[in-house]
Amino acid sequence: MSKTLKFRPLHDRVLLRRIEQEEKTAGGIIIPDTAKEKPMEGEIVAVGTGLRDESGKVVPLDVKAGDRVLFSKWAGTEVTIDGKEYLVMKESDIVGVIAA
Repeated sequence: MSKTLKFRPLHDRVLLRRIEQEEKTAGGIIIPDTAKEKPMEGEIVAVGTGLRDESGKVVPLDVKAGDRVLFSKWAGTEVTIDGKEYLVMKESDIVGVIAA
């Protein structure tokens, strides 16, 4: 998390920024903004501390800041922090981590 970002997700929530997709198809066709779908890939910026289990122990999240992830199409709440667009979502809305 950068020093200027003043946001910490709570519990099992994560803050991520979308990773924009290519504006051209493999065949070289340029896709206009109106035809593009919002990307379902992002980079984790910050994570919450985790959820408590039945015994009261905090269970940490499986993702960490810097992870590239895929998430559900309609997941998250869009927020603007310091003029930048982010998504806040529950860890359960993340479908997987992309290996580097």
